[in-house]
Amino acid sequence: MEDVKQLTVNAIRVLSAEAIDKAKSGHPGMVLGSAPVGYSIFTNMVFNPKDTKFDNRDRFVLSAGHASMLDYSLYYLFGFGLKKEDIMNFRQLGSKTAGHPEYGVCPGVETSTGPLGQGVANAVGMAIAENYLANKFNKDGFNIVDHYTYALCGDGCMQEGIENEAASLAGALKLGKLILFYDKNDITIEGNINITFTEDVGRRHEALGWQVIKVEDGNDLKAMNRAIKKAKAEKNKPSLIIYKSHIGYGSPLQDNAACHGSPLGADNLAALKKNLGWNYEPFEVPEEVFKHCKRFGNKGKKAEKAWKELFKAYSEKYPEDAKEYLAWKNREMPDLAAIDDLWNFEKDDASRGYGATVLNKIAAYVPFLIGGSADLAPANKSNIKARGGYSATDKSGSNMHFGIREHAMAAICNGIYLHGGLLPYCATFAVFSDYMKNAMRMSAIMELPVTYILTHDSIGVGEDGPTHQPIEHLAGLRAMPNLRVYRPADGRETTAAWISALTGKLPSCLFLSRQTIPMLEGSGKDAFKGGYILSDSEKKTPDVILIATGSEVSLAVKAKAELVKEGIDVRVVSMPCVEDFEKQTVKYKESVLPKSVRARVAVEAGATASWYKYVGLDGKVVGIDHFGASAPAGKLFEKFGFTADEVVAAAKDVLKK
Repeated sequence: MEDVKQLTVNAIRVLSAEAIDKAKSGHPGMVLGSAPVGYSIFTNMVFNPKDTKFDNRDRFVLSAGHASMLDYSLYYLFGFGLKKEDIMNFRQLGSKTAGHPEYGVCPGVETSTGPLGQGVANAVGMAIAENYLANKFNKDGFNIVDHYTYALCGDGCMQEGIENEAASLAGALKLGKLILFYDKNDITIEGNINITFTEDVGRRHEALGWQVIKVEDGNDLKAMNRAIKKAKAEKNKPSLIIYKSHIGYGSPLQDNAACHGSPLGADNLAALKKNLGWNYEPFEVPEEVFKHCKRFGNKGKKAEKAWKELFKAYSEKYPEDAKEYLAWKNREMPDLAAIDDLWNFEKDDASRGYGATVLNKIAAYVPFLIGGSADLAPANKSNIKARGGYSATDKSGSNMHFGIREHAMAAICNGIYLHGGLLPYCATFAVFSDYMKNAMRMSAIMELPVTYILTHDSIGVGEDGPTHQPIEHLAGLRAMPNLRVYRPADGRETTAAWISALTGKLPSCLFLSRQTIPMLEGSGKDAFKGGYILSDSEKKTPDVILIATGSEVSLAVKAKAELVKEGIDVRVVSMPCVEDFEKQTVKYKESVLPKSVRARVAVEAGATASWYKYVGLDGKVVGIDHFGASAPAGKLFEKFGFTADEVVAAAKDVLKK
């Protein structure tokens, strides 16, 4: 048995090195060093390779995504459906085995990884979801939610600040079913880590509330199994297993940074095979390895069968809970748009206030909604009032307290969504979306409908000054593929934005104001189209079109009133979501913004760059392409030209052309 274990480890090493060499691209170093650990994780995990979405499976996240061939070799050998041809086509166009693991592309991959540290935070999110759902649904020995989250990272992840943020929260929440493996090979691209990284990672994590287990030799399978067993026995702390490995193990480049991100090359690959005693043809694996790995897949099949029997008994004893579990699993919700109360508001408010009203009403219909803020809930208005807070001592509340950790917060929400059963949102000031940008980008790449509440959306922040006033953020986020950006003009548009975010298939940003904005005549469900005619012209073809978002829509309405007095025919278009507008038919878009009308003015308290697509060479944008200042919001809007008079002047200018 010991021989087949080592043979399997060596198969992982050689397959990976061969694939990287064939692609002439990749990162063999960590794979060669961590192959025994990958093997140990998979032989301790609960999974069914024939049903990769089995509810109660353990999750595995390769945070060090550059070592993707470790993933692919494991999935291939353990029967997840990859073929030899997939291994041979590593990093090629259309292959399941991309350069970094991609969610939805390769069977078994739980999350896309690559940006270092993101995967650790994703794993924390998955562990939070397991913990929350277990508290919600497990009853009297019926532990229908009972699994572990494993993650593997390297020195690079440990140097990224997001790892510390995520680890800090995991320790505070006492996530005992989270197990993180740290490949300490002491090498990064530029050489030995001692030139930049001399901290004691173990003691840091102990201070953060983790159990720390050290394995002196990453090749020692027995020691690694003991470490995993010890980690699983600790119920009140997440566990960090630190193991010493050798980058490029077995090759002439062992312990050399040269093998981190470059193929070994033919001579070094041949030497690796010789050192490992590997005498098989390229990409060939002995049948006994597949038979050995199949045992663990069969064990997982039995585990899934046992879980289904458990769930059947649970359904008989607790039918309502079982029904609710399935509803949460499928994220079932009613037709929110048809609920009249969601469209009713008692008074004018800031859009962050409208957002709070909508969120709290929707929460009654979407019990699996979970989220919170980076210590800004009173300002973001992101709390669900009828629910408590989630913490180490109370697992029942769905208001997450992420702490001042924007980087990790967004990536944790990705992990919560990927786990299944919950629908996450998170909140901060719009200007701090830069801290979350990489995780938001990962949401967009994976097409995860996470909702980002971004309040204090403009110079309307006022006295906090330019450090807190977003200028370029709307344009920057609109430039990101697969991300929908909403800037609603009143309560009803905010309702449409929330419903679109929760029922859509992509991540969404809700840019919400600090300052009060009025309810507008003509707003409503047309906002689902992204852009619509809020106030139409008298003539079929208007003289000028005013396009606006958010707090500036009311300015456009006021400007129209002034222009009409002077005999100018005006159409006001509210554009709460450019991305949704672009998905409409050509006919609809032409009906809102006819090509024949070249006199157009866009109005938004943000950078102007993204609006020239709609105003063209003949139009104007009333915006702001410089940083703000510290002063009351009203003074700033007047100072920087966000007034009805300025919009009127811009309209007259474009009419002269």
